[in-house]
Amino acid sequence: MSRILSGKGRWPVVLLAGAIFLVIAAGGMMNRGTAVAQTDQPVNYSHKTHIDAGMQCVYCHSSALNSPIAGVPSVQKCIGCHEVIAPDNEDVQVLTGYWDRGEPIPWVRVNKQPDFVYFSHQPHVGASLSCENCHGEVGAMDLAEPVLEMDMGWCLDCHKQQNADVAPHLWDCLVCHQ
Repeated sequence: MSRILSGKGRWPVVLLAGAIFLVIAAGGMMNRGTAVAQTDQPVNYSHKTHIDAGMQCVYCHSSALNSPIAGVPSVQKCIGCHEVIAPDNEDVQVLTGYWDRGEPIPWVRVNKQPDFVYFSHQPHVGASLSCENCHGEVGAMDLAEPVLEMDMGWCLDCHKQQNADVAPHLWDCLVCHQ
């Protein structure tokens, strides 16, 4: 290994590392997430109303506990409550339409990372971080919107503040960049 990284043998490694960096940087510039206006969502959904009713984030976003993505609830989960709770509400009627047609709700993602970034909610929830750490006070929002520019610098700063792992070697970049 030391021969590869010394003398003439190191240039292929340096060039490969540089190429990986450029691909990641270019992808980051082309794949930035954008805020989504409430009118862009198929159903007017208020996180505030549901949190005020005593629901926890993981009731609807239960995948955050055991998978990389938090996910969104199925129309079946929503209608499970709304068959009884506020069935005459105009927004619940829109939800009921999806249920009656057997269609999933085509939610538009609010928070999106570039395709080359691998992020898992599971270890973050397991470390007892609250959803508000990254998503802001969603429970106070009628309109869900991104509140932070979740870029690499922000992630690294958070890891340092939490005394969490920070990749010290180039090959450790593959933990988050897949």
